[in-house]
Amino acid sequence: MLENRSPARWWTETPLYLRIIGALVLGVVVGLLLGKNAAALATPAKLILRLLGAVAAPLILFAIVRAFLHARIERGTAPKLARLLLLNTTVAILIGMAVANLIRPGDHAQLTPHETHAAAKGAADPLTQFLDNVPKSVLGPLTDDGKVLSVILLAIAFGLALRRSRDTPVRTIADLVDVGFNTMLTILHWIIQVIPFGVFGIVASIVGTKGFSDFKALGIFVITVLVALGLHTAYYLIRIRLWSWPRPLYVLRGMRDALVMAFSTASSTATMPVTYARLRDNVKLREQSASLGALVGANFNNDGTALYEAVSALFIAQMLGMELTLTQQLMVVLTSIAASVGAAGIPEAGLVTMTLVFKAVGLPVEYIAILLTVDWFLDRCRTTVNVLGDINVSCLLDGQTPAPAASTSSSMAHNLNNEAIPLGDKP
Repeated sequence: MLENRSPARWWTETPLYLRIIGALVLGVVVGLLLGKNAAALATPAKLILRLLGAVAAPLILFAIVRAFLHARIERGTAPKLARLLLLNTTVAILIGMAVANLIRPGDHAQLTPHETHAAAKGAADPLTQFLDNVPKSVLGPLTDDGKVLSVILLAIAFGLALRRSRDTPVRTIADLVDVGFNTMLTILHWIIQVIPFGVFGIVASIVGTKGFSDFKALGIFVITVLVALGLHTAYYLIRIRLWSWPRPLYVLRGMRDALVMAFSTASSTATMPVTYARLRDNVKLREQSASLGALVGANFNNDGTALYEAVSALFIAQMLGMELTLTQQLMVVLTSIAASVGAAGIPEAGLVTMTLVFKAVGLPVEYIAILLTVDWFLDRCRTTVNVLGDINVSCLLDGQTPAPAASTSSSMAHNLNNEAIPLGDKP
């Protein structure tokens, strides 16, 4: 017997990627029907991106502080782990930027810097006025030029989000950081629920005003990201072959459950226990190497996300006809590295942290809306690379000599069920 579900419950229980695909199809249909009149439908996407930009900075602040407070790193291993994570992330970003500069996917469609603003002007005046009062940052309404409506909206959002934590005891600094992080995460979850409406609006607007020309560029953008992720995967495997004892094919066979789960769930936190268990049971790595790579490194290792953000910044710049200077591209590298550290524990991390990357080089964040149409698929691909990065770090930490047989006994390999993992969700 089928259970009757309310529309709200049906909406939240339907996987996000299915809602986005449905919104994309509906947006194409409505765009074809409305034509130029569909321009005003871009406003929901602009609102969603305004909200993402508002929560990005405090969310990343709490995520980084929380990761450092909870990460368990034994003395003497921190420098090596930090070097591996920094090198992998830097190489990922450089690969992404090199591929984006070579293929130049944004050259296949041109936007003008005023298109989104022109679309917004077609919206009803009350809606535009309301949008202007949505805070651009969490602390913005508290400044001298803050608007009263902005303060009210901010108070309502935090009041509702804090209801879940109102009875949570705060005994330590770590508890306080956890409350702040979980509050921002709750607000972010609300924003994620309305992302399909933004996809619908931006697709309808693009199809209605420009036809399908921009989608050709999006297709080439997807290929560019996949090529860059493939090259970075090859880099991982070469590093494993040269500087660790297990062979790449042996590692891939042993870790296939974790990689498939990463792609299917788009969550490396959900995959984390499987990653750890397969590193111990199948690959036979030492317990310390497996835990540092899979449990600790997962808090800071977001190479796929960093690569995606760098390619996205160059893609939008190319679509706008903006040539980023070497200094600006270096700023993309530095900002992507910093933002990727804070991506752990944040759903849809690429979209959240990308707002900071765009602002660092003067790119309008409203054009991130164009990427919403393909982000659901690329999110799964970059999550798989993130997990493969955790595997790579674990193998390199284990060195070029296998562990003695006694240290890989099943009793140690199954310690995960009895071990507390104080790590947040990571997409």
